[in-house]
Parts: sequence; C-alpha cells; structure tokens
Amino acid sequence: MERLQKVIAYAGVASRRKAEQLIVEGKVKVNGVVVRELGTKVSNSDTIEVEGVKLEKEDKVYYLLYKPRGTISAVTDDKGRKTVTDLFKHIPQRIFPVGRLDYDTSGLLLLTNDGEFSYMLTHPKFKIDKTYIARVKGVPTIEGLKKLQRGIKLEDGKTAPAQVSMTSFDETAGKAICEITIHEGRNRQVRRMFEAIGTPVVKLKRERFAFLDLFGLTPGEYRELTKHEVKQLRVLAETGKIG
Repeated sequence: MERLQKVIAYAGVASRRKAEQLIVEGKVKVNGVVVRELGTKVSNSDTIEVEGVKLEKEDKVYYLLYKPRGTISAVTDDKGRKTVTDLFKHIPQRIFPVGRLDYDTSGLLLLTNDGEFSYMLTHPKFKIDKTYIARVKGVPTIEGLKKLQRGIKLEDGKTAPAQVSMTSFDETAGKAICEITIHEGRNRQVRRMFEAIGTPVVKLKRERFAFLDLFGLTPGEYRELTKHEVKQLRVLAETGKIG
C-alpha cells in the first residue's frame, strides 16, 4: 500500500506537491469515488483517475538532455515559454525534469517518468554531486572562494560546503571562469552563491550530474540513459558509492 499522492507522482502525472493539491481540490478518484484525504493509501489493484483520466502504468524511461538556454525546466509554462519537454515531442511517455535548471542556464538535465528515481536524485540527503562552469563578472578573491568552500549564508540558510576552483581569470577585463560542485538544489543557488561574494554570474552551465556528462551532445540534443547508468545512479544515491 502506498500513499495516493506518492503513486500519482511516481506515475509522472505531477509532482508530489501538485498531486496533493489535486487531491484536496477533489480532482482525484479512487475506484470511482472522489478522495480528498492526503493520507489515503492505495494498492496496485485500485483504479485511480486524475482529472478524469485513468492512471496508466507506463514503462519507465530515463533521458539525459543538453538543456539549451532560454527553456523552462517544467512540463508546462503559464507564460507560454518553451519548456524542456517541448524537445521531446515524439516521446509517448509523460516525462518531467529531475530537478531544474534556470531559464538562462544550460547544461545537463535528466528527465524521466519515474518519481522515485527523481526523488532519489534531487533530495539533498542523497548528496548527488552536480558540477557547474560559471563565467563571473570580476575576479573572486581567495577568501571569497574559501567562503563558498566552507558554505555561505544565503537568505534561505547556509549552503553546504562546495568544491570550488577558479580555472581562469583576466584582471584587466574583470572576469573569471570558475568550476563549482554542489549537492544541493536550491533555486538559483549557484548564482546566489557567487553574487554573495561579489562576483555575479554572467553565464552558467551544468557540466556534470554525478558521473554523467554531456559528451557527444549539443544544446537541444538528448539521449536515453543506459540500464547500467540508471542502476549506477540508484546505487550511488543509496550507498554514496558507485558500485
């Protein structure tokens, strides 16, 4: 038996929070009866409908996308902007992004219809590393970089320690390129971290997610993860090691 909102999220219909909202609004039925209680548990034999559409079990799929700048990490956008799922027009499954990248950030983004898999890769307690290349305005000081390495105070709390290095800089032009690895996923976190040390990000790209990289892909292109890669990501989340 699983909680109803969890089953809806795992089916890829909506996030768990959105699923809870749909339940409270009376838009979910179990065996033909409207259910509004968030604690409701269901089994595999129960028939679930969300907004009049029967929940069907889909084959699980896993994709790695080179997200281009100017796209929203969402399934839909109320402002009519292009979303990452618009790049998957020929995929029959209802997929959603694993975490998010800002509108102006490019790089590696995973998409799936497996809610449990998504949860394992995005919750901070699993500590999955994500590496970014940041082009910043100004040249960070050694002390500034140390602050990021120790964890820096933001308006929503202190960040976890980060791995940070400056790969190049030009004092005359007043710019630098830094590599930073974090395992949290707060909203615009990397941008806010560099802004906090006085070197705002001009351009940002996620280069790696755990052991995955963008090799062979150009912006807007994607590939399916191999079964081995999916297994390794699960093992990494569960044990902190690649088996």
